[in-house]
Amino acid sequence: MEGAGSALPREALDIGAGYAFTGPALELGALLWDGQCLPDVQIRIPLPMLNRHGLVAGATGTGKTKTLQLIAEQLAAQGVPVFLADIKGDVSGISVPGEAGAKVAERAGDVGQEWEATGFPSEFYALGGIGTGIPVRATITSFGPVLLSKVLQLNQTQEQSLGLIFHYADQKGLELVDLKDLRAVVTFLTSDEGKPELKGIGGLSTVTAGVILRALTAFEAQGMGDFFGEPEFDTSEFLRLAPDGRGLVSVLELAEVQDKPQLFSTFLMWLLADLYNDLPEVGDVDKPKLVFFFDEAHLLFNGASKAFLEAITQTVRLIRSKGVGVFFVTQTPKDVPADVLGQLGNRVQHALRAFTPDDQKALKATVRTFPDSAYDLEEILTGIGTGEAVITVLSEKGAPTPVAATRLRAPESLMGPVEAGALEAAVRASVLYSRYAEAVDRESAYERLTAREAERGAAAEAAAQAQAQEKSQGGRAGGRAGGGAGAGGSVVDQVVGSGMFKSLLRSMGTQIGREISRSVFGTARRRR
Repeated sequence: MEGAGSALPREALDIGAGYAFTGPALELGALLWDGQCLPDVQIRIPLPMLNRHGLVAGATGTGKTKTLQLIAEQLAAQGVPVFLADIKGDVSGISVPGEAGAKVAERAGDVGQEWEATGFPSEFYALGGIGTGIPVRATITSFGPVLLSKVLQLNQTQEQSLGLIFHYADQKGLELVDLKDLRAVVTFLTSDEGKPELKGIGGLSTVTAGVILRALTAFEAQGMGDFFGEPEFDTSEFLRLAPDGRGLVSVLELAEVQDKPQLFSTFLMWLLADLYNDLPEVGDVDKPKLVFFFDEAHLLFNGASKAFLEAITQTVRLIRSKGVGVFFVTQTPKDVPADVLGQLGNRVQHALRAFTPDDQKALKATVRTFPDSAYDLEEILTGIGTGEAVITVLSEKGAPTPVAATRLRAPESLMGPVEAGALEAAVRASVLYSRYAEAVDRESAYERLTAREAERGAAAEAAAQAQAQEKSQGGRAGGRAGGGAGAGGSVVDQVVGSGMFKSLLRSMGTQIGREISRSVFGTARRRR
């Protein structure tokens, strides 16, 4: 190898020196230089740098999904749990050994890979149980007003108003578990009885509350109610290891909801925010506790409010110290806001298309995001093939490595979906299935407000009966006329002193004055 290495071009040797790490690392592939693949120059990512976040970008069909699979496999093999969002339904194959073939053998030979068919321990999840997977649900309270506003596509004013509604529910002890709970609270606040409560909240108009109510009703009519409720998913499940010490690969199957991009992208952010809320600070670690791949990332940022973008930026910046790495997956770096992009130290850029003026603009913008390079990046980025990418990562010392055009290794697991029956069997065999499969509908805001309405009706009926009873005292009515005010008072006393009225007061909340502690996204901190 030394003899072969000495014959390499000087530029290739310089690039290769930037990837000669001494500690554990992921093997990505072999250097491409001057049209040749050089297996003696391996391109790698240091394992401790995986929590410095990353970006996998490229046009459709350039191999981004296979890159995720390749990285996930190697992380799992080194004892790091992985979370993958499966938008198209073709990542489930990571759980079973791949299939040998001429193309795989050719790729392995090109890059100096000793390929061996291998499956990796996996769990499969589905949002709200729609599709095949262990159901992942969140309570409305945990999801919080900022993320929910994104899902409901509310404007900034309406988002702020929704926050006030959450504040009101917190103060009154009206727990928001599912959509009907939130709808019940908003309905109450827009009712004749509830309108005075709006004045106590401040800044919330009846009109805006009505807009939010209509948005909730439309959202639920589209079948979105299944995603909110209990049992709420505990995101610490993603941090588990398999019995053999390998990291567990958690695959969230999203193929059934890929036509609801606002929903699944926001749910991914909730998962990440929930992890951030719960995990302790660990600082720099020998290897990440979890690496989280955020697919179709542009959907998260499209139309996002300023508050939402600030919350994303803060979460990404701080979750690194919790030992979690986040890779955003999208088509071009310009899909990611600059404040977030600046925190992504590891870059895998697949080919870009340059057919239109907008494409050319995006290409030039992408080139500017890379360090100075020995390549003509505009030429390379439009010329590399499927399964090839331009890479720069952080070295063991935290400095950017030289830009390296790379032919990537072949994943060792199946590059495609597993058979539907096998997937269903794997889901039902999971130890988590019995924990999360069945939805639970316990008493919360909807039930309490419904009970209040029934109690108010009963109290009103009791008052009417008392008044009717007094009027029926015919012979004594005149003699007691002077005491009418007293009698009226006695009716109020009867109602206020009744068990129904006392129950009504209790139903207004066992947590009055104890507002739920909320995080950067307004999500409730989990109480375990």
